[in-house]
Amino acid sequence: MAGASLGDLAARFGLTLRGNPDVVVRSVATLQGATEGTLSFLANRKYLRYLATTGASAVVVDEATAAECPVPALVARNPYAAYARIAAVLHPDRVAPAGVHPSAVIDPSAQIASTASIGPYVVIEANCSVADGTVIGAGCYLGPDCRVGADTRLSPRVTCYSGVTIGARCLIHSGAVLGADGFGLAQDRAGWVKVPQVGGVRVGDDVEIGANTTIDRGAIEDTVIGNGAKLDNQIQIGHNVRIGEHTAIAGCVGVSGSTTIGSRCMIGGKVGIAGHLEIGDDVVITGLTLVSRSLTGPGVYSAAVPAMEAGGWRRVVARLRHIDALFDRVRSLEGKGATPDPE
Repeated sequence: MAGASLGDLAARFGLTLRGNPDVVVRSVATLQGATEGTLSFLANRKYLRYLATTGASAVVVDEATAAECPVPALVARNPYAAYARIAAVLHPDRVAPAGVHPSAVIDPSAQIASTASIGPYVVIEANCSVADGTVIGAGCYLGPDCRVGADTRLSPRVTCYSGVTIGARCLIHSGAVLGADGFGLAQDRAGWVKVPQVGGVRVGDDVEIGANTTIDRGAIEDTVIGNGAKLDNQIQIGHNVRIGEHTAIAGCVGVSGSTTIGSRCMIGGKVGIAGHLEIGDDVVITGLTLVSRSLTGPGVYSAAVPAMEAGGWRRVVARLRHIDALFDRVRSLEGKGATPDPE
């Protein structure tokens, strides 16, 4: 691993260097686990106690912490973002060789760029196109009429049903399924009637989609994931959902059909969002929140009960069973102009 000098990294990313510019770092590490030749970072002051004893050759810090750093410091306004850019330099993705593996099955009508890499046991159906520099990992499936943009990487065993369009420079992790039917059913006396799902999925540029995440195709119009959106693992995106640019969604979130989510939103893990709602731009929803109404204004929204001692929680639940009777009692007393006695 060749590594990079601190002087070069500071110049490349516009950072202030405090220390020897000739020091070379070759990999990244935590403050606690760092050794010579590694670079670490401090973005959360709860880890400040590890800074004084770190074995790192350099640490990315902010201006307020730089004086406390015992080793060379790369000073950044946003240490975590600066660290991420440096880590990408020190740990680049493996370059996949261009060409088509002999075991791949590709329809003659598909258009595959000569610089694309098509791995073992890939299946690419009719009228697909794969652009320059794209990597299609082992066992992936592209259904008819799929489009994959330049320099996008599909990890092994990604499934794209028909009519899926993926933009440039995207990263789709293993097990993701794009374009499966949405949960479209019409109730009839005889049971449920399946509603044909005739839309597609459109994914913008610079999008990341986590492992085992599912994005359903639109019922009529497309399901849309905007440029720069980041989706974690095991997320369910229902049919006709629209997600705005640069929105980040953590793991195990469920978004019901026909909901629109704005740009630059942050949605915590295990959030559930009901269907046909509108989430505005710059909305933050904390983990485990149930969203049952539209949130059109920017802000932070929460609706969850934190963990508590089990005995106390049981008492709370027991009292909840009497809340209707208590409400009726208070309303009755208020109607008589009386004040209820505290119990």
